[in-house]
Amino acid sequence: MPTTDPNAAALWLRLGRKLDALLPPSPPEIDFTQQLAFRWIRRSTLLGHVSFLQPVTSFAQIDLKDLRHVDAQAERVVKNTRQFVRGLPANNVLLTGARGTGKSSLVRACLSAFGDAGLRLIEIDKQDLVDLPLVAELVGHRPERFVVFCDDLSFEQGEAGYKALKTVLDGGLSAQASNLLIYATSNRRHLMPESMRDNLAVEYDENGDLHPGETIEERISLSDRFGLWVSFHSFNQADYLDIVDHWLRSYGLSHAARQAARQPALQWATERGSRSGRVALAFAKDWAAQQDASATE
Repeated sequence: MPTTDPNAAALWLRLGRKLDALLPPSPPEIDFTQQLAFRWIRRSTLLGHVSFLQPVTSFAQIDLKDLRHVDAQAERVVKNTRQFVRGLPANNVLLTGARGTGKSSLVRACLSAFGDAGLRLIEIDKQDLVDLPLVAELVGHRPERFVVFCDDLSFEQGEAGYKALKTVLDGGLSAQASNLLIYATSNRRHLMPESMRDNLAVEYDENGDLHPGETIEERISLSDRFGLWVSFHSFNQADYLDIVDHWLRSYGLSHAARQAARQPALQWATERGSRSGRVALAFAKDWAAQQDASATE
């Protein structure tokens, strides 16, 4: 109802925005031939849950050559991805290990390497994994090859996505299309927390054989369903400094400037309690900016 009262008009505007947020949104247009990366969106509306693909118009691209000291891991993941793109048998992949060591960067680097060959990346949050059959149905008829990527995957007790993902990885009917793989990263190898009380479920039979409790078996079984495990480890000091040097070189710093950055880089890592690729890149950005600012003063 029209009104000249500014407070009432503002109230109606806020109510309209809230109503728009609860109504089903119009799905964006998708062009799989031109767009490389997507995000799976799942929203609650007045009419129930609505799920759709949203193109990622600007994503953080990274080249394989920028990944340092993870050559063995990169070789395995790249080989598996190349097989997949070529239509050969390939595995779902679980990348586990220390934080900031290049797990998610490696997945994005595969998109940069194989995007022109038909690879597409769909990022999905763990709470939306129940929609995996919908994702498979949506892209199953397409000629492109799709990697569904779930970053930082882990589950707590009772989360619904755990069993949904396990069912899909088992290869249930229409659950996983032939042109779709699941790549996931996690700091936990078995994707769920483990506690000492789990050992209380251990039983002995009359022959003395040890039978792990169902709780332990349930937790281990999910990671077992990923055909390829790739483990990442923390970098030593020399590797960390080499990564710092690589990024500083990419920012155009001279040899002398890079040498001067070694001790500050170590202090930066000590303050953050980690010598990781992520920490190295953060330091390189800060150091390069300082050098540029000094040069312009």
